[in-house]
Amino acid sequence: MFTRFRPFKCPVAGKPAAFRLDILCPYSAPSHVRSHRPPDYESSHDQNQLRLQEPITNRPYWTKRIHNLCTIHRNVEEALRLLDFLCLHGYLPDSLNLSSIIHALCDANRFPEAHHRFLLSLASGLAPDERTCNVIIARLLDSRIPQSTFHVIRSLLDVKPEFVPSLISYNRLIDQFCTVYSVNVAHRLFFDMKNRGHCPNAVTYTTLINGYCKIGDLGTAHNLLDEMRECGVVPNSLTYSLLIRWVFRRRDVEYGRELMRKLWERMKDENDPSLNTAAFANLIDSLCREGFFNEVFRIAEETPQGMSVNEEFAYGHMIDALCRAGRNHGASRVVYIMRKKGFRPSLMSYNSVIHGLCKEGGYMRAYQLLEEGIEYSYLPSEYTYRILVEGLCQESDIDKAKQLLQIMLNKDGVDRTRIYNVHLQALCLMNNPTELLNVVVFMLQTQCQPDVITLNTVINGFCKMGRIEEALKILDDMMMGKFSAPDAVTLTTIICGLLDAGRTKEALALLNEVMPNKGYKPGVITYNAVLCGLFKIHEASKAMGVFNSMVSNGMAGDSTTYAIIVDGLCQSGQMEEAKRFWDDTIWPSQIHDEYVYAAILKGLCRSGNLNEACHFLYELVDSGVTPNIICYNIVIDKACKLGLKKEAYQIVGELRKNGLEPDAVTWRILDKLHGNQRIEFCAKDSPIQP
Repeated sequence: MFTRFRPFKCPVAGKPAAFRLDILCPYSAPSHVRSHRPPDYESSHDQNQLRLQEPITNRPYWTKRIHNLCTIHRNVEEALRLLDFLCLHGYLPDSLNLSSIIHALCDANRFPEAHHRFLLSLASGLAPDERTCNVIIARLLDSRIPQSTFHVIRSLLDVKPEFVPSLISYNRLIDQFCTVYSVNVAHRLFFDMKNRGHCPNAVTYTTLINGYCKIGDLGTAHNLLDEMRECGVVPNSLTYSLLIRWVFRRRDVEYGRELMRKLWERMKDENDPSLNTAAFANLIDSLCREGFFNEVFRIAEETPQGMSVNEEFAYGHMIDALCRAGRNHGASRVVYIMRKKGFRPSLMSYNSVIHGLCKEGGYMRAYQLLEEGIEYSYLPSEYTYRILVEGLCQESDIDKAKQLLQIMLNKDGVDRTRIYNVHLQALCLMNNPTELLNVVVFMLQTQCQPDVITLNTVINGFCKMGRIEEALKILDDMMMGKFSAPDAVTLTTIICGLLDAGRTKEALALLNEVMPNKGYKPGVITYNAVLCGLFKIHEASKAMGVFNSMVSNGMAGDSTTYAIIVDGLCQSGQMEEAKRFWDDTIWPSQIHDEYVYAAILKGLCRSGNLNEACHFLYELVDSGVTPNIICYNIVIDKACKLGLKKEAYQIVGELRKNGLEPDAVTWRILDKLHGNQRIEFCAKDSPIQP
């Protein structure tokens, strides 16, 4: 196979690791922490001397020092070292020290350590007062690790049986257990808070109802709703909104509509407008998520929420939710309803709808909305303009594309040249060279000077249309100083156009003579484009000559270069040359990736050398390289095409051994193998023989 297949060599392999003092000493901080020490901390020895200059009994001094390290300097490591040092000299930490340390650990996102520190303090007999305990619990709840925080609360209750966590802490912990689907634990907490004298509020019940709905237990959720009313707790609008979501998920439309009627009634009596806003947003999101778009349109038409929710917010959220659900035509319908009722859609809503319509191919409807939006001073963003003008050009509607260009040019504060460039890029999608030149002429007539990007776009369009002569004329004008001077992109584009037209000699002259004479040093991207063009027209020998010239000019190839060369040599039937190129050039350079491996594997499989392809793949793995799933799929596909079922599944086994899993392409390939075998089996057993 490949004679010089060598494993990777780590540039620092065999070099012993230097001693790390921060590993040997658990109290030494890493360099990025030491850089934030206060000025009077120079070294561990100096710190000890400085600390002993103040008596241990000066508690206010040390409390302030620890607090400053945690808050001002944000150096919790140094605070811990100082506290540990003080404890060795008889200092007894108090609740202020503990609170400072735990808050600093939480700020540093070191929540497990914060939980552990608090548990250690409780085990050592340090139990803060009730207020401090509630503050610390509230901080630990930010970790979103309910099991750890619950363990801390239970340990705290063992030390201080009279302690009662705050209602907010209970509600937050119940919500976190419901989030991780531990609703039974959340319900036990609910009973515990009642036993300790707390009266559950609407937030408590709503959280628990939502938790039971998440696990599909709507019966218990309804029982809680009834219990809520019996206890004198009035369900708020968010309670109904959350319940409606899960009722519609069960496709109980009638009951869902009944709950919606109750929601509208509750909204009228709700004192907190923010609750109505959140409930309405949650309802619309739920209806869109579950596919009940007609209900959204009905709400848009009838506005059953009345004045309970701001009308512009309501319509804007419906438009946003429909766009996120991919129902952009439905969103445009809401825009129409909104305008019919005398409301003006926001510019953001207009942009969302038009952008969404363009992405799903509704260019004509998007343009119609754009014309309507101009009445409200709407103008699309540059990105939306790009998508819309490209779509109109794909639909061959040049007149609307021109009108859109004029609309964008009238927009205040826009870069006119950039707007023209976007329009020209869209025109390149059409085979209309005349229109390209007309736009450039129009630019000049309107005193807008084309820049190099403009001319590169036009040249690229001409080359793609096969109009290389027009592209060369523009290049000559640029060379003569009539327009902006050409850059490397200009010349690379012309070279690719010449190669596509089969004019190899002119392309190579431009690369080897014109570019150096004009002071342009071809880069690796230019060389890659030339190599790709030469291999495409089956000029493998000239391509290798260009590569040798590239190396002699001091330009190193990248993985894309090598992938192009390997693929080109394989497609031209020079498999042995591709192998030598791998052995002599690619592998020693250590510049290779999955694209190079895939090119070699495809070449080997194309030439019928499945065994060599497998050998190459396994040698890569043995050398420390991890091929991706595409490399394995290439070999599996060849084995399946040859009908080698055992070998195909053996490669799948190797794939899994190397930590990968078959993807959809892998299973599709294997399914084709079994399908072909079934067809052959049926043909053999058929009573009708030719």
